[in-house]
Amino acid sequence: MSRPSAVPGAALARELAAVLRGEVRFGAAERTVYSHDASNYRQLPLGVVKPADPDDVRTALALCRQYGVPVVARGAGTSIGGQAIGPGAVVLDFRRHLGAVPAVDPEARTARVQPGTVLDDLQRAAAPYGLRFGPDPSTHSRCTLGGMIGNDSCGSHSLAWGRTSDNVERLELLLADGTELTVGGPLDPQGRAALRAQPERIGRLHTQLQEFTDRNLATIRQGMPRLPRRTSGYPLDALLPERGHDLARALTGSEGTCALLLGATVRLVEAPAARALVVAGYPDEGAAADAVPALLPYGPLTAEGMAADLVAALLAAGPRPPALNRLPAGECWLFLETGGATALEAYQSARRLADAVRRERSATVALVTDPAEQRQLWAVREAGAGIVTRLPGGGEAWPGWEDSAVPPERLGDYLRGLRALLRRHGLHGVPYGHFGDGCVHLRIDFPLDDPRRRPLFREFLEQAADLAVSYGGSLSGEHGDGQARGELLPRMYPPEVLALFGEFKRIWDPEQLLNPGVLVDPRPLDADLRFVTAPRRPLPLALPYEQDGGSLAKAVHRCVGVAKCVDPTTGVMCPSYMATGEERHSTRGRARLLAEMLRGMEAPPGRPTGGAIPDGWRSAEVREALDLCLSCKGCASDCPVHVDMATYKTEFLYQHYRHRPRPLAHYSMGWLPLWLRAVALAPAAANTLIRSPAGPLLKRLGGIDRRRVLPVFPPETFTRWYQRRRATHPAPAGARPVLLWPDTFSNHLQPNVPRSAVEVLEHLGFDVRLPEGPVCCGLTWYSTGQLDTARRVLRRSLGALAAAGLPADTPVVGLDPSCTATLREDLPRLLGEDGRPLSERTRTFAEFIDQYAPDAPLPRVRLDAVTQTHCHQHAVLGSAADRRIEARLGLHNRVLDSGCCGLAGNFGFEQGHFEVSEAIAERVLLPEVRAAGPDTVVLADGFSCRTQIAQLADGRRALHLAELIARELRG
Repeated sequence: MSRPSAVPGAALARELAAVLRGEVRFGAAERTVYSHDASNYRQLPLGVVKPADPDDVRTALALCRQYGVPVVARGAGTSIGGQAIGPGAVVLDFRRHLGAVPAVDPEARTARVQPGTVLDDLQRAAAPYGLRFGPDPSTHSRCTLGGMIGNDSCGSHSLAWGRTSDNVERLELLLADGTELTVGGPLDPQGRAALRAQPERIGRLHTQLQEFTDRNLATIRQGMPRLPRRTSGYPLDALLPERGHDLARALTGSEGTCALLLGATVRLVEAPAARALVVAGYPDEGAAADAVPALLPYGPLTAEGMAADLVAALLAAGPRPPALNRLPAGECWLFLETGGATALEAYQSARRLADAVRRERSATVALVTDPAEQRQLWAVREAGAGIVTRLPGGGEAWPGWEDSAVPPERLGDYLRGLRALLRRHGLHGVPYGHFGDGCVHLRIDFPLDDPRRRPLFREFLEQAADLAVSYGGSLSGEHGDGQARGELLPRMYPPEVLALFGEFKRIWDPEQLLNPGVLVDPRPLDADLRFVTAPRRPLPLALPYEQDGGSLAKAVHRCVGVAKCVDPTTGVMCPSYMATGEERHSTRGRARLLAEMLRGMEAPPGRPTGGAIPDGWRSAEVREALDLCLSCKGCASDCPVHVDMATYKTEFLYQHYRHRPRPLAHYSMGWLPLWLRAVALAPAAANTLIRSPAGPLLKRLGGIDRRRVLPVFPPETFTRWYQRRRATHPAPAGARPVLLWPDTFSNHLQPNVPRSAVEVLEHLGFDVRLPEGPVCCGLTWYSTGQLDTARRVLRRSLGALAAAGLPADTPVVGLDPSCTATLREDLPRLLGEDGRPLSERTRTFAEFIDQYAPDAPLPRVRLDAVTQTHCHQHAVLGSAADRRIEARLGLHNRVLDSGCCGLAGNFGFEQGHFEVSEAIAERVLLPEVRAAGPDTVVLADGFSCRTQIAQLADGRRALHLAELIARELRG
């Protein structure tokens, strides 16, 4: 049970905390994190409740009603229209605890879900029966069924399986006044009469709804456009007698404004056993859209459009995915998927579809049957919402006109009109989307961080709304209205229909308690924008933010809330969220906190900011959220917009502790390279000391968790061994020199790793050299925000390299991925152009062998192996060379999808981090290592990964790739 402090709404918070089993959070950090979703808006709530069960929902709603506080239901917070936030509201986070799949009925093809059930969890529960839920938004790994029902979500397969409203059987509802009822699908007259006959509030509600419909039949029939994708406004036409007074459908898409969802029964569909993908190329998106109507009779499961500028945005953001090589010639592509009971059946359907595509002379086509290649191509499309927030030229693009829809046969003309409208306003965007349903996603470079140009935002949206309506379309075709489009509804619906929307809302929620300001009496579309404008004076930053114009505000605004970082099932991002499940410990949550901190720094001195975090770099809330950031860099690669929280954390720590005392761990482990050089003078004495009764005291004084085992110091460092060996083993004449970087941890703690590297490299015919003097990448200082020291250390290291007297193009081999990644990526940030030459010639051990000894014979290693990839290698360096070297060795290797090991340098040793460190490792890594056979090799190039395995994996030891090869060479 939470203990709220003295904060706004403290009386309500105290009462909630006294009676709820779930968390009650009314502090500044939680209010900040839940003030955003994936929209352009920021609405500070009064507080956040994370109900543990339906009783918590009932109690929280009752207390909020008693206090007159509005309530906003929230799933994954990926709403693009601003539906999952509310000013002064209590936000109910259903995803935290109410995410089960209580039942799957394979005979009825239905499933019962809770409001916080994540779509992929439902898919996993249904898969053993050959079933699935049809709608599949690109956020399927984290979006919830409650959110999908609230917005009537669709996804790429709506051509085959419809929208969420087509797949809802029953909704279990809690009304604002505490009434509970279940509503279902179409009813005959007798069924409707039975609803009216129910007792008390439920009977009165049904009577009101039916009388409301009967009074307004003509208005509803004439005022609601008919098209495949219409999610703007309330779907009042579902109440018509000819549609069976379908209450479940009428409430799907109501954006949490009428009732809270306690549970739902949804229909499932049979999943095709096999699939094939036809990729059709066209000269532009207009031509692709024009081709769609002729292809729909062939029954594709999807007809997704993706223009070349989306691919250009992808390439501008990172390396080229190999799957793009399968795209045929063109400037826009349709992804046309087919399915079948067998691979042959799916292929034959795809062939017929491909033949139909070829009838259009300007079209090109590719047929993809390999499931892995299909997944890679779909991954490009799914990342679209994140990718296109950075345009190919580097500009920022935002939602606003995100998912308009028109009849599919008019989509080509609409797209041409939309492009012309963008040109008239001098705006740019990347259109893509569900062309088979006439739905277009579009992020646009609105100047939202410039108050003088913000009127352009409103002007464009009003004209775009008129354009869509002129083609018989809808303002929203998938994401709902929220604040983004609610104010535009009068451009789509006549006044009498808008009046019916208000009346419908009041029947369900007469006190306007549920998500007020959405759909009915909407807030202005250009109010409450989340963007931090230029601060009152330039912030003196320590790092360059070269991809963001030197602006930390622009850097943190990379986060658009698509929330890939709250997918706990795969990848490296975000390990602390995977362990705690707390939004403020996700990449998105931390970006929101940093943005709120910067907002507080905008206001002139003495003027209130209206923000939750007014104390700038001294913010305790930001420090606490960043404390559990492992600086793994996973977000820098896995986040679609490459939010780089490790860099932002370094900046914050530098500014936060500047001229102030630091935590003990910053002095002990931040300065560890220096302490290890001192220990190397008397390693035996140091081992005796740390194993003595003084050992626990040393840990406490160093800010080290008592459960961590301090390392045993070897009798000799690697560099001393190298000097002895070189005296008796001179380099062979004519051998090509290579400079081995003796990183601190390998040199002082695990010298067997660089010794093995020397053996292997000399076996391959290279002359292995070392710098003339101690070197260090400075990572321990960098990660703790001690940037002035990190720069001094790196400059001295560059001097030691220069003193080696080797040619300027001599490759440098790094053995530890974190150190190598620092040289590759962070060195130029710290030293500018002075650091670039070393950055460009630094290679990993595998990269060097792959590049400089591509044909050299390597020993055959006929063994099974599992590999833990260091997160910095995943994020910065890549592992393609490692896979090629393993293939040359004949190693049967399996790379674990385990993400960060949880140790992350000093992180896992620091007091207060052990539980999180262990939980991260126990998610995948430790169970996999323990389950590996005794003859299976565990590979881990990272010192941190090997240490975590050694300390927590019941005695298993991991090897560096160099150790494995050297062992085989020795026989």
